[in-house]
Amino acid sequence: MSQIIDITTYIAAMLWGTFLLGLGVTSLFAPEQAKRFLMGFARSAGRHYLEMAGRMVVGGALLVQAPKLEFPTALTVFGWILVATTAVLLLLPWQWHRRFADRTVPAATRHMALIGIAPILLGALVITLLLRRFL
Repeated sequence: MSQIIDITTYIAAMLWGTFLLGLGVTSLFAPEQAKRFLMGFARSAGRHYLEMAGRMVVGGALLVQAPKLEFPTALTVFGWILVATTAVLLLLPWQWHRRFADRTVPAATRHMALIGIAPILLGALVITLLLRRFL
């Protein structure tokens, strides 16, 4: 069972790194499409809970994988931040998440180059750390 959890969390973390790379590239080369995507997360209860499930899976995957990777403390802290902030968001009405997104995402998306570069760097780092596990 432990090996199945290891493989599953490894794949989840690798998919997250790939997602981040895709988000970054889209933000740089198709910024309007990326803006629509980012604004879509809190549009409905279903999307909100889908985002929360994804955040919880990624946070849990990082917590399982962190001890096996370089920079385990940083990855563990990041995993716990994802899990804790997700838990808080799950306790609040999803409409609050929508109102928060309505106020903050438009301001953030004015800096699409930064939004593009940051996920590319983070995604590349996560994928590199995961791949280095076997080198």
